[in-house]
Amino acid sequence: MTATAPARVRPPREGRSNGQWLVDGTAPLNHNEEFKAEDNPLNVRARIEQIYAKEGFDSIPVDDLHGRFRWMGLYTQRRQDISGSRTASLGPDELSDKYFMLRVRIDGGAVSTDQLRVIAGISTEFARDTADISDRQNVQLHWIRVEDMPEIWRRLESVGLITTEACGDCPRVVLGSPVAGIAADEIIDPTPVIDQIVERFIGDPDISNLPRKFKTAITGHPSLDVVHEINDISLVGVVHPELGPGYDLWVGGGLSVAPRLAERLGTFVTAEQAPEVWHGVVRIFRDYGYRRLRNKARLKFLLAEWGPEKFRQVLQDEYLGYPLADGPAPAPAPYAGDHVGIHAQKDGRFYVGVAPTVGRVSGTILNQLADAAERIGSQRLRFTPHQKLLVLDVPADEVTGLVDELKGLGLHADPSPFRRNTMACTGIQFCKLAFVDTKDTATATIAELENRLSDVKLELPITLNLNGCPNSCARIQTADIGLKGQILTGADGEPEFGFQVHLGGGLATSEREEAGLGRTVRGLKVSAEDLPEYVERVVRRFADDAESGESFSAWVKRSDEEALR
Repeated sequence: MTATAPARVRPPREGRSNGQWLVDGTAPLNHNEEFKAEDNPLNVRARIEQIYAKEGFDSIPVDDLHGRFRWMGLYTQRRQDISGSRTASLGPDELSDKYFMLRVRIDGGAVSTDQLRVIAGISTEFARDTADISDRQNVQLHWIRVEDMPEIWRRLESVGLITTEACGDCPRVVLGSPVAGIAADEIIDPTPVIDQIVERFIGDPDISNLPRKFKTAITGHPSLDVVHEINDISLVGVVHPELGPGYDLWVGGGLSVAPRLAERLGTFVTAEQAPEVWHGVVRIFRDYGYRRLRNKARLKFLLAEWGPEKFRQVLQDEYLGYPLADGPAPAPAPYAGDHVGIHAQKDGRFYVGVAPTVGRVSGTILNQLADAAERIGSQRLRFTPHQKLLVLDVPADEVTGLVDELKGLGLHADPSPFRRNTMACTGIQFCKLAFVDTKDTATATIAELENRLSDVKLELPITLNLNGCPNSCARIQTADIGLKGQILTGADGEPEFGFQVHLGGGLATSEREEAGLGRTVRGLKVSAEDLPEYVERVVRRFADDAESGESFSAWVKRSDEEALR
């Protein structure tokens, strides 16, 4: 299962400083590097608590507001009166409201009912009852005031939750298998490795200034449920013929405007080695990553220059001090890794996976979810990298009642195909980078498709991902139908929400042995209003033309552009 790197990723040109600390020195080459060098961003929390929370939004200097605040999980949210047509022409000060999006860091997606209640309470008291489940297993709250942050942190930390390094040029949340420790077919439980990484390294000032964000994924489940091909580092559960269960190491994935799939280094990593291997890869990025241009600063660009063999050699020789064993690749996922539905745990109980619509919930819903879980004797829940929720430890005789109760909250254990397989980023409602609405557009599209396509029976699901800008937070290049938001000109000459269409992307499953990025169809752009009609049209063509067992991505690859319009 080899992920091929697309040619569109190119390392910076030779013969000039790229800001690699161990090659070019540590002199900052742009303003982002300057403010990180001037004061470690982790220090901003003290100023938030001691100054800004007391003196208010207008007391915050720009390098803290649009820079260091991110290390505490805080972004200014978009002003509500600015249209998408002005996104590209305005600066952050003009686009920003005096409120924040707060990202609660949930490594491995694991929360207790007590923790969920605290998040819910913060949502209802401080965030106007907003809550979104991101595809990074975080919960995002909106309408947060800087004045409330000391109390918010006090409440979160009282139950073991943090926002430290939830954003910023640092090691962000560690994606983990949502069924870690409970799945009957689990290869290895990644929980101890995730816990060690978080306890030892998150908030460590030695690795808090990286060239760009650093994304981690760790799973021991055969469904490959953490989208390992698109993270900076992934540890994927495998069984070594001599050494037993451990991890296969992948490096250098990432999407956005220069997508690249991660590559295997060919190494086997034991559970004992895993935290140090992770730390070594982070430090390679810190020391050798490109810092001159932010749009070429992700780890994927360094891997494109070095290749996996050199990367492995540097990791072993300069950062570990010992060789890693060669190891096997993971098998393609035998089934979907979103864990929606009713599934047996290895202890005889069940977990129930439910789909909220495109990750949008509320503090009220999260509190009711905690009530429902505790009524049937569960105190454990998990968020997934697919904007889904799991309730763990459900007794067999409580499954049906819980499913019915959660459905009443808009959380579906048996959702329609498009309700299950559609994701959307935050979009223009709150995001300063977005051009178009995503959440409401996706919700309306799902409802339309449930009616329009009720007569179409698909052998395999079709994923539909909507993103408000080119940055691909909703992973548009790895969806069957990926939609990149942009402003179009309507028939009346006025701007309207629309999308560029990407087709045929996907990650490795039994139906698709290689991950791949979607293709764009020349000139194909669809307005938000026409989106349900377009999706219906292309899905019906696929249903009529597909061979038995053929995936949507395989059909797209062999189809001419006219069939895809």
